[in-house]
Amino acid sequence: MADSKEKLFSDFSPVSTQEWMDKITVDLKGADFEKKLVWRTNEGFKVKPFYRQEDLEGLKTTEGLPGQYPYIRGIKKDDNTWFIRQDINVNDAAEANAKALDILNKGVDSLGFHIKAKELNAEYLDTLLKDICCECVELNFSTCQRHTLQLAQLLVAYFQKKGYAPEKLKGSLNFDPISKMMQKGKDVSAVIATGKELVETLAAYPHFRCIAVNSVQLNNAGAYIYQELGYALAWGNEYLNQLVEAGVPAALAAKKIKFNFGISSNYFMEIAKFRAARMLWADIVKQYAPKCPRTDCKNTGADGTCYCACKMVAHAETSNFNLTLFDAHVNLLRTQTEAMSAAIAGVNSITVSPFDKAYQTPDDFSERIARNQQLLLKEESHLNRIVDPAAGSYYIENLTVAIAKQAWDLFLSVEEAGGMLQAVKAGSIQEAVNQSNKARHEAVSKRKEILLGTNQYPNFNELAGDKRPLDGCKKCGCGGEAHEEEGTLAKLETARAASEFEALRLETENSGKRPKAFMLTIGNLAMRQARAQFSCNFLACAGYQVIDNLGFASVEEGIEAAMKAQADIVVICSSDDEYAEYAIPAFKALNGRAMFIVAGAPACMEELKAAGIENFIHVRCNVLETLREYNSKLLS
Repeated sequence: MADSKEKLFSDFSPVSTQEWMDKITVDLKGADFEKKLVWRTNEGFKVKPFYRQEDLEGLKTTEGLPGQYPYIRGIKKDDNTWFIRQDINVNDAAEANAKALDILNKGVDSLGFHIKAKELNAEYLDTLLKDICCECVELNFSTCQRHTLQLAQLLVAYFQKKGYAPEKLKGSLNFDPISKMMQKGKDVSAVIATGKELVETLAAYPHFRCIAVNSVQLNNAGAYIYQELGYALAWGNEYLNQLVEAGVPAALAAKKIKFNFGISSNYFMEIAKFRAARMLWADIVKQYAPKCPRTDCKNTGADGTCYCACKMVAHAETSNFNLTLFDAHVNLLRTQTEAMSAAIAGVNSITVSPFDKAYQTPDDFSERIARNQQLLLKEESHLNRIVDPAAGSYYIENLTVAIAKQAWDLFLSVEEAGGMLQAVKAGSIQEAVNQSNKARHEAVSKRKEILLGTNQYPNFNELAGDKRPLDGCKKCGCGGEAHEEEGTLAKLETARAASEFEALRLETENSGKRPKAFMLTIGNLAMRQARAQFSCNFLACAGYQVIDNLGFASVEEGIEAAMKAQADIVVICSSDDEYAEYAIPAFKALNGRAMFIVAGAPACMEELKAAGIENFIHVRCNVLETLREYNSKLLS
């Protein structure tokens, strides 16, 4: 085997980076390498088209092992097991308990309970947790921020009554006033002061965290990856600093903070994000010089730093921002790749959003599929077996460093401006994320960001029927509580990326008049077919009925067929050169009986406009604005 291996490598001479570049330059035929092949990310850095071993030189991310500080390779060292989590909105404690027991037998090992504060009492918790072995499952709770301390006290009393060993209990409480401020726009920063007592209440429970950083809401608001990470770090540092200032030991404070991240569909960059997050958070916590209270702990630095306190516990949730109402089963593809990137990155737990979440309360079927998506990653793909399989990848290691730098710069800028809390009060965080939301909606409208089934390749025959988009309290998981807490602070804009296209398509469907778009294909075979396909996809994004054709011998024949089909739109599809011959005769033959569109942006466009042709669709169009204009003409 050794001889064959040596022979294999001797048969192929090494190829240098310069030789690769020389070959690429030839293949580009004079085109600019930077413009054609270098990706300019929204995160503010460039990504090369290829990476080699030499690109790892000098990167500290390749040092260390899983389970070792600074935990870039994860806080797990034996395997990559994560918790499969499902959340339950508790309207009735007995019903929620029955559901919890049911899903625990179907693969779930982490429960999230959203509890109404007015229901909190010992009997309520007894009912909710009846027959659930709390030492065998991760338990996560959320309620009104002002009542989280009360919930913690009730839980401790329950655990003590049941005789549970504190070190065997795993879970979290969702205490995060900053999240509430960005969500509701009301200054509830005074509640943060209760964090000290909350931490002390759960101090004896080493694996039960109670201070949350819900950067998932930034993800759901359309934030870019470096923004979510940079602000999450500032967010966590704000809580850590306030707890330490209040007298909580740094090690204890850090061990009570849990990060709840979102996961976008940017697969490799999300893997890099979680790796960078652990490394940067470890560096932040280390600056507080946390001291371990245990004298026998071996996970300490030479200066006595408690490295266990530097571990980031991260939960990951698939994004709501890119969920769609139309062609909703494509959501399964989105959430699966998102969950896969988080699993490979070594997060501690994952929630996969059911595919129908954008338009209804998830039903039993969609919840089952969401659970099974993670089970497939574990039981079929065995992603729970190997820790940090992305380590050493030239590409991902470089992405990790690049994202870490952008996020760290953003973190420093927030700290220099007074910290996360001050920035939220000033509205600068909300403004920055809302600008990203706006930019991403603009990118979707121009198809620079693709939502399959929404702004590209829609299902031509799909109708929404009774489906309508859900927003606000209907899917926030708060149980309809404390919605009076609207305030004067800036709030995050949470409109999904597909929302404007969905509104457009629903407008078409609700009008009772579904315009017919007829493809008048003529001339060059390849060009007419390509442009007909482009035009069908373009116009179907507004819910129009599209009628494709193989081709016509003359424009008169095509117009006659279009009128016979009762077309509202006629799209001439041909080559740029042939439009000079076909477009104007077709326009005149149509004689205003339907909207006339030219597919493309031919050199003779000005001549066509001079003849009265107004409508052109091509790759540089703003698809959304164009279709809105057509709707205003066709549906009025």
